[in-house]
Amino acid sequence: MLDHVEIDLRGADSCITVHIDVHNNSLSQRWLTALKEIVQNDLHLEKNFCWLGWPDSERTVAYICDQINHGIAHVNASAVDYRIDCEPYTVHNVITPDLDIVHERMNQLHRYFEDLQGWSGGISNHYASADPTTRWHIRQLNLLCHELESLVLSLRKRLQAPEWQRPSQLMCWLNAPRFALEPADYELFGIETINRRLGGVYVGVNKAVGKHHWEVFNDEGRDSRISELVTTGLRTQTEAAGDFDIEWARDPGAYHWQQKKLEEFGQWLAANGFDPTDNTLTIGHPQVGQVDLERSFGTQDYEVIWRMLSHHLDVYKIRLGGHEATYEYRWSDADYREQQIRRLT
Repeated sequence: MLDHVEIDLRGADSCITVHIDVHNNSLSQRWLTALKEIVQNDLHLEKNFCWLGWPDSERTVAYICDQINHGIAHVNASAVDYRIDCEPYTVHNVITPDLDIVHERMNQLHRYFEDLQGWSGGISNHYASADPTTRWHIRQLNLLCHELESLVLSLRKRLQAPEWQRPSQLMCWLNAPRFALEPADYELFGIETINRRLGGVYVGVNKAVGKHHWEVFNDEGRDSRISELVTTGLRTQTEAAGDFDIEWARDPGAYHWQQKKLEEFGQWLAANGFDPTDNTLTIGHPQVGQVDLERSFGTQDYEVIWRMLSHHLDVYKIRLGGHEATYEYRWSDADYREQQIRRLT
């Protein structure tokens, strides 16, 4: 263990503390340095993009669709030289009768975001010329797209295979410090790292704008070809940040159906001209730590852990290295958008 991180999660009348043991490797060391800078500088935690795949969250499918429509309307009314021409997003046109996401609608939404913002190292003129409020709405199109996809997946799993819901916790801060990935870091990537452990902590890799290979394979199917994609392209990762994810779902790696799917994914990569063994493709999730489940929850039973977490979906404090940050605000605050815009500017 390199270090220890504690996160207090706030409920209606109680708090629980999540204890994280940080792994001792070169990526973890640089990630921990970036995280300490985040805490010391009291950066703004994005509470509106923190809990993904929790089916009982107050951020329902209808709520997320309303937020997407609000963002599109703002972009269309702004001075940005770009117009989004689509039907409003509703519960009925983003979910199929068998509770799958309508991938075409999500791909369109992600393409709007790509066009409007650009990518890491290639920000678009639309975004560069936009005022702070419009920039905020552009960025939300991407976050809401991923949040909606995660939520619908867990809603479907809750009915069809409840033990395989995919809840997670994303700890993302506005203007989080970034650092370049080094050659040794790529050893922590690879197809096998797509399987994430319950309580696993994974470094915040700042993805170049565009879907990554695993997302495309899942959305488009094993017979898809990248030349036919709606997204503008697949880009490998060159940077990481002090952000991190905590996986609260079960690890599917030991199950034959997951092993078969990863094998098919490797075949898909090869058919699209990629080397499945090339870790510089930055496929998967580099792990930098692990939640001590027994110390945090008194159990390793995922059902008990989910029940406890579902009543504490609000990050209140984080502590590490003798430093502490407190996050009193909530995503439901009436002025939350304005809080974020002030921080961004």
